Amino acid sequence: MAKPRDIDTVLKGWEFQPGEVNARLFKARNGREVLQMRVDMGVLQMETDLRPDGQRPHGAETYYDYLVGEAIREGGSFRMSREQCAEADREFVQYYHRRICWLSLRDYRRAAKDADHSLAFMDFVREHSADDEWTLSHEQYRPFVLFHRVQAGALALLEEQGPEAAIVEINRGLERFRDLFARYDAADQYSEDELVKRLEEMREGVRQRYDVGRTLDEQLADAVLAENYELAAKLRDRMRKAQPAEAAAESGGGLADQPG
Repeated sequence: MAKPRDIDTVLKGWEFQPGEVNARLFKARNGREVLQMRVDMGVLQMETDLRPDGQRPHGAETYYDYLVGEAIREGGSFRMSREQCAEADREFVQYYHRRICWLSLRDYRRAAKDADHSLAFMDFVREHSADDEWTLSHEQYRPFVLFHRVQAGALALLEEQGPEAAIVEINRGLERFRDLFARYDAADQYSEDELVKRLEEMREGVRQRYDVGRTLDEQLADAVLAENYELAAKLRDRMRKAQPAEAAAESGGGLADQPG
């Protein structure tokens, strides 16, 4: 067994900043890239792909993947055990830490990917948990994770495809928020929600900074609302013509809208 070593040199060379996410990419001794996060009295080190702790639970890539396999094997009767709930919590926390690190480092594509994992896992928990209270303890964080997903997706598209694509992504995210509030019979709270307001401010900030008017999607929604169906038909035609170019851009590395 190797002799234990302290991490004094790491801590002294990297000061902890309270209230900030202190993250960096670092080359490990074997040459692989790892993600590090400075925390009070220590450092968290995470892998950059799959599970942040580098483990393969029961041979699966993630614990979520393992549970999906269990649910398929057992069928509709599958319910998560107390131990499985505890292990799921571990994975949720790991992905949270890595997600906020990616956001801090402005690696928006990987932040969106980790948010997708957490949202898909939340969907699984909602369907297969035997403890409603435990399920709700996770559902309360869904808006926060969804906010990160929309924010990261929009910023990635702003870099890759421009401001109009970013605005479209934010509007799609706002629709997902609207659906979420409707699911919990809280549609009247949508317009006053702080995260919704922040996304709307982000959208208008992009619009003003890049001098972007109403997107085709927004113009179409306006035309339908005004019952101007002739204009709506013309806008749909313009959108169909634009789709091949958008599809080509996405095949070159665009972000997916749904968890996968």
